[in-house]
Amino acid sequence: MARGRALAGLALLGLLAACGGEAGAGPGATGGELTGTVLDPPFEVDPTPLVDTSGAAYSLTEDTDKDLTLVFFGYTNCPDICGQVMATLAGTLARLDDEQKERLDVVFVTTDPARDTGEVVEDYVSAFDDSIVGVTGPLDDIIGVARSMAVAVDQGEKLPSGGYEVTHGTRVLAIDADDESTMMWDQDVSQAELAGDVTLLLDEG
Repeated sequence: MARGRALAGLALLGLLAACGGEAGAGPGATGGELTGTVLDPPFEVDPTPLVDTSGAAYSLTEDTDKDLTLVFFGYTNCPDICGQVMATLAGTLARLDDEQKERLDVVFVTTDPARDTGEVVEDYVSAFDDSIVGVTGPLDDIIGVARSMAVAVDQGEKLPSGGYEVTHGTRVLAIDADDESTMMWDQDVSQAELAGDVTLLLDEG
């Protein structure tokens, strides 16, 4: 059921985007309104454990015990969008106070585990903010977890250069304390907009 709802959401929201080409969000909200898109109904997050950069099992439901978790699916060799979104997440964290950051997890899940080992992912996320959790794991498991949140992940055929294209969602998704994905933001959300929404969501919690 969760899978069907997620796939329906995928068709409705157009979350599938090759790295480098998705339209941005509309104008940011002001006056205490949320900038992001509320997911109604929310997506039920697949609890399948992935692997954190220390090699331990990491589930987006069982191991995200904060009031709010922000999740982004990307890969370290991404030429443009991933770095942009990761910089936004890091900038968002910089805008929050210590109490807010204690109630928030930010998670990067690689969509290219063949190249993104635990060590590679750790170096990547640490370059943005050392509090960001880096996650890898078997590709099939990553695809299943991503699909439950209406994020499509695909590795295309090899390129003449020997590499390969990786297609992945370009949006940030929120997981609440009930392990449901309740909100998303487009790739061009600003640090101020995302920090404002996080503040509102934490205040509501």
